[in-house]
Amino acid sequence: MRSMPRELTIGTLIESEDAAPAQVLAAKLNRHTFWCGQSGSGKTYALGVLLEQVLLHTRLPLVILDPNSDFARLGEVRDDAPADVAAALRDRDIRVFRSGDPDRPLRARLLGMPLRSRAAILGIDPVVDAELYNEMLHLEAELGGIEQGRLIGYLRAQDSELRQRLATRLENLGMAEWALWAWGERDVTQDIDEGPDATIVDLGRFDTQAEFRAAALAVLDHLWAHREERRPRLIVIDEAHNLCSPEPADAVQALLTERIVQIAAEGRKFGLWLLLSTQRPSKVHPNALSQCDNLALMRMSSLRDLDELADVFGYAPESLVQRSPAFAQGQALFAGGFVDQPGLVQMGSRLTQEGGIDVPVPLR
Repeated sequence: MRSMPRELTIGTLIESEDAAPAQVLAAKLNRHTFWCGQSGSGKTYALGVLLEQVLLHTRLPLVILDPNSDFARLGEVRDDAPADVAAALRDRDIRVFRSGDPDRPLRARLLGMPLRSRAAILGIDPVVDAELYNEMLHLEAELGGIEQGRLIGYLRAQDSELRQRLATRLENLGMAEWALWAWGERDVTQDIDEGPDATIVDLGRFDTQAEFRAAALAVLDHLWAHREERRPRLIVIDEAHNLCSPEPADAVQALLTERIVQIAAEGRKFGLWLLLSTQRPSKVHPNALSQCDNLALMRMSSLRDLDELADVFGYAPESLVQRSPAFAQGQALFAGGFVDQPGLVQMGSRLTQEGGIDVPVPLR
């Protein structure tokens, strides 16, 4: 049986005399966490260090929404990893889903999503398009009898102007042809329900932002719909400003923001714990930000962002927050419930491969 230590070692304390280990309290990951740092700060690499420790020393399943394929290689152990650690990581059940993958394609069930979500994906507004929305509502009772993948044909066979309009909208948007839809095949939420050590939802392989957002919404809707099961999960959302914007660009993004804010406000008691990571704190909805009891701050030069962070995360000493622009790559301020006291940390080395390594400048 895997032990559950009180601390997860993530690096060393910068200002300690003897390079004391920097540790995060595993039990306090049941408080939402905010992780931020500008491009080049080492934010994603450092987050990988923490996630590796979670995989090694806890039974907490990870669900990672990964927009840039940065964690797609989390199951690939580095050659220089200690043998015992390498063996333990290889023993973990880490499943990576991506669009077009022959083994684990990233798929979701359109007809399994809530009505509001399906309407938003179709661009149907409950007020502006009241008749179409109402027809979708009436269609709910028939969904169980519609053969997967035959939705347009089913609508076309109906003697109803509204259903013809729904079919036309599906065809014009090309939505029914998206690679995302399972249409009777296995979908990613079925794997999430099996509780592997990590489910990595690689969103970086879709051709359009619309599919990207629909996939993320399908996962979050499913987790929220099953919240009463009270199965603990750490939901990691990288580049969270793309999914939890205070100024949503469309109806789907608005629902994504609403769902993440809802999980931030109410999910903790159900075992749904967020880890929001971003390089643009001011672009994340403040109602999600304010619910985070843990903070990891890496190099950040924007004075506006730093002032906001100091205001929202009052438990982080302002004097340390203001030092952020001078942090070297891989250095971070940790504060909040998951550390004994605020401190500056030099993050440790990764044990697994990075998925999103920067492209080097070619030299002669």
